[in-house]
Amino acid sequence: MRNDMAALPAGPRLPRAAQTVLWFRNAQWMLDTCQARFGDMFTLKIANEGTWVMTSNPDAIKQVFTGDPRLLHAGEGNRVLLPVLGPSSVLLLDDRPHLSQRKLMLPAFHGERMQRYGELMANVAAEEIERWPLGEPYKLRPRMQALTLEIILQAVFGVVEGPRVQRLREGLRHLLDILTDPLHGVALMVLGPVRIQRLAAFRRELDRVNAPIYEEITERRGAGDLAERDDIMSLLLQATHEDGSPMSDVELRDELVTLLVAGHETTANALAWAAERLCRHPEKLGRLTEEVRAGENRYLQAVIQETLRLRPVISIVIRRLVEPMEIGGRMLPAGVSIAPSIHLVHRRADIYPEPHEFRPERFLEDGAESYSWLPFGGGIRRCIGAALAHAEIAEVLRVAVPRVELRPLRERPDPVVVRGITLAPKHGVQVAVERVVAGTRPAKAPALAR
Repeated sequence: MRNDMAALPAGPRLPRAAQTVLWFRNAQWMLDTCQARFGDMFTLKIANEGTWVMTSNPDAIKQVFTGDPRLLHAGEGNRVLLPVLGPSSVLLLDDRPHLSQRKLMLPAFHGERMQRYGELMANVAAEEIERWPLGEPYKLRPRMQALTLEIILQAVFGVVEGPRVQRLREGLRHLLDILTDPLHGVALMVLGPVRIQRLAAFRRELDRVNAPIYEEITERRGAGDLAERDDIMSLLLQATHEDGSPMSDVELRDELVTLLVAGHETTANALAWAAERLCRHPEKLGRLTEEVRAGENRYLQAVIQETLRLRPVISIVIRRLVEPMEIGGRMLPAGVSIAPSIHLVHRRADIYPEPHEFRPERFLEDGAESYSWLPFGGGIRRCIGAALAHAEIAEVLRVAVPRVELRPLRERPDPVVVRGITLAPKHGVQVAVERVVAGTRPAKAPALAR
């Protein structure tokens, strides 16, 4: 083993505990600092995570995303999410169970189906924007959280009104609070995911969240109009495994919570970052406003791509090596995790000139490269809800841009901070709403982003 471990790339010599604290306090700074010192591939040691080998080389990333999934376990790499998502989550499965579950879920995320959610997304966005107060200091990120939660309630859970909706809304919001609570992050760092889920206090909190979800599942199974409904929960209730059996309540709960965690906080942060970047670049906002009003779509897509490049909502993706494997010209031992760094590859000057500048035009010129633009991961483990998230960001911006003017209240841009598993604006994007044009609707775009 010592010979294998000696083959690992260089990395900081700090104790594992110190590296862990630095990672949770400022992951992006740590990545930048290590790359500057050690190059495109380096080693980090994080508590309860084992050994990570970071890479920002597109060729090495291609090896990871196109490699044999039997030898590159993403589910093992995502075990930190076990206490919240549950063991049946598609994010935590590997090999045949993962392929089976992913196959079961994919029809619910077909591109044409995402198109049908466009009007729902636009209506929720318009109603939310109408409530924004004029001229008052305002944090945009919490409002984007409320907006994306409402879209998930309607598009994923298929609920709009009634007494159970408020309980479900409160339960889901509480779950997200648990996930983004810094104290939970510290506990996870110290105890690890398996020990945390054994704690009685944590189980009580999770029961409070699970109760309204299971109530909704039970009610929906008996709904007379189940076959006519097109929300994701209803579609998953009608899906069957290869042996013809339906998803169990536990499976369904885990996948619904996975969609909530993967699609709520991440999309809310992406929308907050898009607004923050556009507010600070009025010339880009002006061009976007003109094109949205004209019903054009191309620059909107470029803005989304550039926002997700410059402000990705996660820093890395992880694959645990089942066997020794050569990656990036280096033989890595079994048991370590290879971690393509989204943050670092998105800032490679050889791929993205002036990488720290917000310049959507770069995506009009060259488009996005498969292994150097990774906001949704890649390969067969690419985020299953990527089309839904992209469509949601596009529709919210399409509605917001022509009807609202925002003024940033902080002199400097929001720093990036870690909240749970996502990268969020530290101060919540503090703005003042200068103008809301009621009833303004942009011309309908040719199609939603896919």
